[in-house]
This record gives sequence, C-alpha cells and structure tokens, in this order.
Amino acid sequence: MQLHRVRPFAVAVAIALLVPLAGCATGGSKTDTKYVARDVDTLYNAAKERLDRGQYKLAAALFDEVERQHPYSVWARRAQLMSAFSYYLAREFPDSIKSSQRFLSIHPGNKDAPYALYLIALDYYEQIQDVTRDQKITQQALDAMGELVRRYPDSNYAADARLKMDLVRDHLAGKEMEIGRFYERRRDWLAAVIRFRKVVDDYQTTTHAAEALMRLTESYLGLGVPEEARKAAAVLGTNYPGSKWYERAYELVNKHNAA
Repeated sequence: MQLHRVRPFAVAVAIALLVPLAGCATGGSKTDTKYVARDVDTLYNAAKERLDRGQYKLAAALFDEVERQHPYSVWARRAQLMSAFSYYLAREFPDSIKSSQRFLSIHPGNKDAPYALYLIALDYYEQIQDVTRDQKITQQALDAMGELVRRYPDSNYAADARLKMDLVRDHLAGKEMEIGRFYERRRDWLAAVIRFRKVVDDYQTTTHAAEALMRLTESYLGLGVPEEARKAAAVLGTNYPGSKWYERAYELVNKHNAA
C-alpha cells in the first residue's frame, strides 16, 4: 500500500536553504567527494549544483564534506540539513534520518529544528509497507509525527503531519484487522477478539472501526458470550446505524436469539 507522497514543505524549505555562496560553483566530476581541501563556497556551490542536476547522493556527500572541512562555519549547519534533504530525495532514508538526528543533537534549539523533525517523519513515512508486511516502520512514522506535533504544534510541518497521522493510523488499524480476520478464519476467537478490540479502542476514528465492531460481534458469538456480542452490535448500531456492518451484526444477533 502506498500512502500519498506529498512533500511540499520539505521541498519549499530546502529551496530556501539553497542560497549559493559567493564565487563560482565547480563543474564537478566523479572525484567531487574525494578529500581535497576546498573553500566553503566552492564546496557548497558544488553540492547545490549536484542537487539541481538531480544527483542527490552526490549532493548529499558534498554537503557532508562542507561540514567535515568547515565544521565551525555558519554554512556547516545549513549543509547538515541539506545533506538530510538530499538523502531523502535519493530515497536513502536511513542516511537522511541519521543526518537529521545529527542536526538536532548539535542544534536542538535552532529555528530549523522543526524541519529536521519533519524530515525524519517523512523518511519513515516513505518506507511504510503494505499491511501484509511488518509495521514497525509505520509505528516509527507515527511516533515521529507525534513528536513533531507535540514539540512544534503551531508549525506548518505539524499541520501536514496531522494529516499524515490519520493515514498512518488507518494503516495500522488495517494491519490489526488483517491479523484479526486470520484468527477468525481459524476460529481462534479469543485471539481475534484481542485484535478487533484494539482497533475499536485505539483506532476508533479510522475507516476500519465499523467492521471491527461487526467482527467483534461474530467473535464473541463464537466464544459463546452473546451478551458481549450484543454490546458490540449496539455500539455499532449507535455509531454506524446505516452501514452494511450493522445490518450484518444485527442479523447475527437475531439469529442467535432465535436459536
């Protein structure tokens, strides 16, 4: 499953950071990243040129070189962030995360700290896999976005993160539903209940909540606890009265009562 890949703030801020230094950019070659002592403007402009050309990995390596050769210059801080962004564009997400975390560890109170956190969240978000796969990365994406929203709630990045958090929660709920249905097919009712209950309790605002309540009704009946099944069906009827899931749950409960 591919979640929507929109990165307007990431690109906009990076463009703002890409102010060329005085002097001419180097033409560049495959030897760009070999250690050759160069002045900061030559290095930074070489990195910018590579980024403009879409050579993102090489751009990232050159931005790293700016920091390595000129660690105390004002451009070293900017280069750290541009390195993280370049790795992100190259889809080298672990390296982008590492660069962003390094920036935050050295400059925790910097005005660009929210952007560094946002990049980390995007790096995890872009790696989210189909619900049939392990969802550790999905949870990391949710945690990173949650940290951004908590620490910088009024930033533009937080606004975008909130939208993505809804998609991520829906994705995690989908994983719980997939596992719950698997247990239900095996008639492992208790294990199924635990999964569907998690969706109802932790992801009640997602698109999976109504089905989870219906599946709970089925599973509770399978467990032989009809009172709990009726409670789940009642909640479903209150919150989703016109849904196909309520119709199915209502039919199940009535069949059980008539038996």
